[in-house]
Amino acid sequence: MGRLAFLFPGQASQSVGMDAYLRDYPDAMDFLDRIDRMTGVHHLSRIISEGPAELLTRTDNVQPAITMISIATMNVLVAAGIKPEGVAGHSLGEYSALVTSGVLLPEVAARLTRIRGELMQQCANRHPGGMLALIGISLEDTRRCVEKAAELGPVGVANMNSEGQVVISGAQVPLDKAGELCKKAGARRVIPLDVSGAWHSPLMKEAAKGLEKALDDAGFFEPEIPVVANVTAGLIRSGDEAKKLLMLQITSPVLWADSMKKLLDSGFDTFVEVGPGKVLQGLMRRIPDVTVYGTDCKEALDRTLSELT
Repeated sequence: MGRLAFLFPGQASQSVGMDAYLRDYPDAMDFLDRIDRMTGVHHLSRIISEGPAELLTRTDNVQPAITMISIATMNVLVAAGIKPEGVAGHSLGEYSALVTSGVLLPEVAARLTRIRGELMQQCANRHPGGMLALIGISLEDTRRCVEKAAELGPVGVANMNSEGQVVISGAQVPLDKAGELCKKAGARRVIPLDVSGAWHSPLMKEAAKGLEKALDDAGFFEPEIPVVANVTAGLIRSGDEAKKLLMLQITSPVLWADSMKKLLDSGFDTFVEVGPGKVLQGLMRRIPDVTVYGTDCKEALDRTLSELT
């Protein structure tokens, strides 16, 4: 094994009951018992455990929920002596990555992700839109189609997840047009995503502005281990830079493929997706000569603990 990195998932990785198996681990249980107090979301712990799914997936609930589960899982790994040399998080997951690196305290990340979720949902209510995942089309071709569709309204590239997998986001009319153009340009699949807003698009400008004050009021520290930023796919050098990039992240594309290349070029070859879901594991397994672990269920977490301690 070379160098080890933790990767933290973003929105849409959640599931009702995603905290259940973590309660077998004392280092997670103590943290989970403080979820409601840290986030300020009434009964969030019960929503995570019991649902209903529609309430959990609401943006203002799911963002602090995923963050809390990810941090609790990270606590289990670190308590067992599994400590990363670098971290990255996909969109929302960047907050958990910053906690792991020492830039944010867990209770600060809890509060910020709650505010972020509220602001993004309010913005989505005022400016409806959606997102499309595109399979089998290059980033260059996607950008050309999006630029043409943008004549009809705000639309842009939201996520660059891997070679041949791009997500676009925007108002519904230009988004539908961009999807049609991408299909004609060779996209094998155009998949509408089950989201309640046009995340990482120009429609989120008001949410970014609203988050700015909350970020200014929060305490940011210097990173203790390298953090790769979504917005730049480069290393975050300071707490002040982390704060600025979290604001920009709301309307900027997630440069995930480039972020992973940064880690690979820096000698990282072992990755753990820390938190719910398997999305990031799926993306990493397309890369040769890397080892990928999960933590999304008891069996996966126990295997990760066994093989990495």
